[in-house]
Amino acid sequence: MPLMLTPDQIEFFNTQGYLVVDDVLDTATLGAVKSEYADLLDSLYAGWQAEGRVPADATGLDFWQKLLISYKAGCDWFQPMDISLPGGEIAADTPFHFGPAVFDMLTTPRLLDMVEDLIGAELTSNPIQHVRLKPPAVTLHSDELRAHVTATDWHQDRAVAHETGDKTQMVTVWLAISDATVENGCLQVVPGKPQMYPHCPQKQTAIAPGCLDETKALPLPVKAGGAVLFHPLTPHASLANRSDRFRWSFDIRFNVTGQPTGRAHFPAFIARSRSAPDSELRDWRLWQAMWHDTRARLSGQPHIPIHRWSADSPVCA
Repeated sequence: MPLMLTPDQIEFFNTQGYLVVDDVLDTATLGAVKSEYADLLDSLYAGWQAEGRVPADATGLDFWQKLLISYKAGCDWFQPMDISLPGGEIAADTPFHFGPAVFDMLTTPRLLDMVEDLIGAELTSNPIQHVRLKPPAVTLHSDELRAHVTATDWHQDRAVAHETGDKTQMVTVWLAISDATVENGCLQVVPGKPQMYPHCPQKQTAIAPGCLDETKALPLPVKAGGAVLFHPLTPHASLANRSDRFRWSFDIRFNVTGQPTGRAHFPAFIARSRSAPDSELRDWRLWQAMWHDTRARLSGQPHIPIHRWSADSPVCA
């Protein structure tokens, strides 16, 4: 198969642990995702209006204005908009979002071509995946700690999964739905592929203090539709959103089919298989049903931690 990435890009990823690629998602894909989320927010907002939590008149308000009004009112849009179950307790009615536009985004051929160039043609869509809609920092609640809403602390993706996935060939793809700039809180990385750093589950699960040389941090701005790819051991974080607008992205992962995902209690699916194309999942409704079934199975059961770190470790003192 022809390569989407050049040999130089592949070599850069393999030595530096990251790669920025423009124009991964086309205009139609971006538009469909935005439209799907606008409809979702309208539905949520109508419910909050009925409860008297947000203004009854939404005439003239756009997506971003509704999102900010809802956040300031204490209405949680993050979990209903996320493309995963939470890492904490799961109930029978825990909300999430799995729709056709998001599924098409995760399985768009150009995206899969790019990942195939890095880890091969047997690709599983890993269940560690999230939406990130980050408000301007000045609007955040003082107690806001969620990495999907505020700035994300330094961490490694391999570290925020179970040890079963430590040998898995995996790539994280961070997809920009809006332009990501230094001002509005783009990703930053420390290049290279070091060893696993110890992490501490404090405000967020983050690399233990003093273990990472943050002076080597490199910001990675990218235009809407572009992607940042990184190796699961590449340390990364996000800058704070110092702009007056939201920043929107998704982070998703792919691993070699048959290898552990690092979060076995959540569902994965085969996104591409050159050897067995009939095994590919092509119906978003089946993807949605997998997560509904998982929620039903996990609700009311003892909580399964999503990583292996303990706050009482000596490095966390």
